[in-house]
Amino acid sequence: MTRLIVIRHGRTEWNRVERFRGRADIDLDGVGVKQAEATAERIAEWQISTIYSSPLRRALTTARILAQHLNLEVELLPGIIDIDYGSWQGLSPEEAVTKDRALYAKWLENPHTVKFPDGESLAEVRERAALAASNVMQHSGGTIALVSHKVVCQILILSFLDLDNSHFWQVVQDVSAVNIFEIRDGIPSALLLNDTCHLKELKAS
Repeated sequence: MTRLIVIRHGRTEWNRVERFRGRADIDLDGVGVKQAEATAERIAEWQISTIYSSPLRRALTTARILAQHLNLEVELLPGIIDIDYGSWQGLSPEEAVTKDRALYAKWLENPHTVKFPDGESLAEVRERAALAASNVMQHSGGTIALVSHKVVCQILILSFLDLDNSHFWQVVQDVSAVNIFEIRDGIPSALLLNDTCHLKELKAS
């Protein structure tokens, strides 16, 4: 039996102002660091043996904060890097509407049919991310953690629940969200989804 903890990174400036982040290598802001520290305290007693991270700084900084609390080293897992938004990277939603109103509407209504200009589709993200997760689960028992990005976390959850990508917007992933899956005989079961109770004190302050 393997227990898989899927964690979304903490806040960045581009989360605060809402831009298509994708492969932009932006780091956590001050709030994001505090969120990562709160997440580390939350998972401290979960007996995690390995932490894997996307190579982008916002995920890697989050993972390193978790690893420091757990006395572990972070292992990079390129397959869980964020979606490539191509020419949409860095745009605000308003700028995306100006650039291509029809494609933006399609992204909101039928995200599984969208391939971003010079970028990826959700199907391509799913293929690489699910393979990466499957590989680490096959070579691990116990509890492992993956630190990744909103789109990748959403897609992994759909994959684990055997739902197609048309359900993409039905999966919510807030910053620093924690998700837990238990895998028995290759079959994942969801134990916890989009949990952010560890951020309550930060939200109240």
